[in-house]
Amino acid sequence: MSDTASRFVVSADWLQQRLADPAIRILDASFYLPAHKRDAEAEYAAGHIPGAIRFDQDRIADHSTPLPHMVPTPEIFAEEVGRLGISDRHIIVVYDGIGLFASPRVWWLFRIMGAKNVFVLDGGLDGWKAEGRPLTTALPDFAPETFHASFDASRVVDFETMRRIVDTHAMQIADARGPGRFNGTEPEPRAGMRSGHMPGAVNLPSGVFAEKGRFKSLPELERIVTGAGIDLSKPVVTTCGSGITAAIITLALESLGHGDNKLYDGSWTEWGARPDTAVTTGKVMDKE
Repeated sequence: MSDTASRFVVSADWLQQRLADPAIRILDASFYLPAHKRDAEAEYAAGHIPGAIRFDQDRIADHSTPLPHMVPTPEIFAEEVGRLGISDRHIIVVYDGIGLFASPRVWWLFRIMGAKNVFVLDGGLDGWKAEGRPLTTALPDFAPETFHASFDASRVVDFETMRRIVDTHAMQIADARGPGRFNGTEPEPRAGMRSGHMPGAVNLPSGVFAEKGRFKSLPELERIVTGAGIDLSKPVVTTCGSGITAAIITLALESLGHGDNKLYDGSWTEWGARPDTAVTTGKVMDKE
C-alpha cells in the first residue's frame, strides 16, 4: 500500500489475491438508508464476494433499547460472530455496497471488541463489481469459532457522558451528518426529531472522506479534518444520525494516528429525539 494510504484500508487487488486464505474472514456489512433505495439482503443474495459472511448490523446489536444498531454486550457479540465462524484471531476485511458508508462501523465494532487485524475494503462491492471481479451466490459454511471479546467500553459514549461533554467542552465533537441536517435547514429522516446539532459541534459530512467509494489519501484526510476546525492534538467524540457514519470520521482519525477518540453510539437518533437536550441551528459554529 502507498505511504499516503490508510493502514486500515485494503485494496481489491490485495483481497482478491487472498480469497482462499483460511486466515481471512470477509464480511458484507452493507446497510442502506431509505433514500438509497437499495436492499442489502437482496444484493447479498444476488452476488457477493466469494466467502463473504453477511453481517447484519441491526441483528448483531443491543435489542434491549429502542435505538437502532446499538453496540451489543461483548458476550452477545462474541456468541453471534463466533457462530458465523469468526474468531478474534482472524484477519477481518469488511465491505459495504457503496464503498465507505457502513463498513467503518463494523471495523470499529470489531476493534473495540478486541480484534486486532480489521480492515475496510477500498471501493466496496460497487467498486469490486465495476472491475469485473469474482462474485458468488454460494453461502459460506464456516465451522463455529471462539471469539474472545476484550471490550474497550471507554471508546463508546452514552447519553449522560455526551451531555457532560457538551456542557463542559471536554472533547471536540465531530458530526458526520450532511450540512442541511446539521444546520437545521433539512428535516431529519426519522419522524418527530429536531434537526440541528449539539452546541460546539463541527460538521464533517461523511461523504467528504471518499471519492467514488475510495478512501482519500492521508494528506487529504488531514486537510479535511483540520479544515473543519478539529485539532488533532485534542480528544474527539464522533457522532452522526444513528452511530453508523460517525465511524467514518473515526476511521479517518485513526488513520491519521489520532487515537484519543470515542463514538457516541446513540447519536442524533437519541439526542435529537429528547426534549431536554440543547440543539443549535445555523451555519456559524458556537465559539467556546
